[in-house]
Amino acid sequence: MDRRSFLKTSALGGAAAASTTALAAPAYAQGKRTLTMVTTWGRGLAGVFDAAQRTADNITAMSDGNLTVDIKAAGELVGAFEVFDAVSSGQADMYHGADYYFVGQHPGYAFFTAVPFGMTAQELVNWYYQDGGMELHDELGQIFGLKSFLAGNTGAQAGGWFSKEINSPEDFNGLKFRMPGLGGKALGKLGASVQNIPGSEVYQALSSGAIDGTEWIGPWADEKAGFQEITKTYYTAGFHEPGAGLSVATNRDVFEGLSPAHQKIIEVACAETHQWNLSQFLANNGAALQRLQAGGVKVMEFPDSVWDAFGKASQEVLAENMSDELFKKIHDSAMASMKSSAAWLEKSSGAYTAQRGRVLG
Repeated sequence: MDRRSFLKTSALGGAAAASTTALAAPAYAQGKRTLTMVTTWGRGLAGVFDAAQRTADNITAMSDGNLTVDIKAAGELVGAFEVFDAVSSGQADMYHGADYYFVGQHPGYAFFTAVPFGMTAQELVNWYYQDGGMELHDELGQIFGLKSFLAGNTGAQAGGWFSKEINSPEDFNGLKFRMPGLGGKALGKLGASVQNIPGSEVYQALSSGAIDGTEWIGPWADEKAGFQEITKTYYTAGFHEPGAGLSVATNRDVFEGLSPAHQKIIEVACAETHQWNLSQFLANNGAALQRLQAGGVKVMEFPDSVWDAFGKASQEVLAENMSDELFKKIHDSAMASMKSSAAWLEKSSGAYTAQRGRVLG
């Protein structure tokens, strides 16, 4: 896609428009350099801030200290949802966050975190590294002057915490619920009043009654956030984020001004973080769920009628964006890869884990 044409025909913010100037030829920086990383995370948020820190530490170690990263948590330099514009405009060098926060800049960004009824963590990396996903991430980033890489994954996220049980799709009507991305837009079609609140502010919103419920991540991160202190109704399977990727995006001028070796260090540092972070979440969730249940949390599953409503609303949300050429290109690529991956995974590891549970109990 031609970048100037896109910017002329899209309702983009000032930061994106500012990125329309031609990129300068690379002039590789010499000596030591510090990159400022802004994040969508409150400092210390379990798992997600860890992923930002892991990426920064990887870059420093792999560059032998010639590249260091100064991490700014949400609100320390810019707000959680302002990091995209800050990096695109050059106010900061790079961000770590969940790209579905930026569907307002372009709805295609949802696919690099998660879309409802989309890819598991394994399916996401299959697409990203083998079936063209990384190249599409880069194509999207070029529009906004960014160079992006996956840099973390939460695994399958929980359905969330609710002030009441959900017995039918009608129970979402008027419910004030925190859910970002296209999943949130799908809930809106069920009548929910959907809120997009930064992670560091969710506990206060839930405890004050500003929202009636929230999804966050999964048992370990949710326990750390303390949601079990407010409500005991917890749905453990969600439709909205079956394998949520996290991303690093570097200002493209900054990235292209680095040496090829330092560019590769950022790419590999992000990839290592993705696998490490996924294992961090998955290794901690089981024990955390047991602790939550021991503390009185009621573990629930949505009934089939609710899942059916989730599916119908999700398909409507995706269809509404298909007129955007790049969104459709990303969607079609992701769905084709997911279908191909699932054809084998369901018959191999899926069948195996079902039989393992039956045989071993």
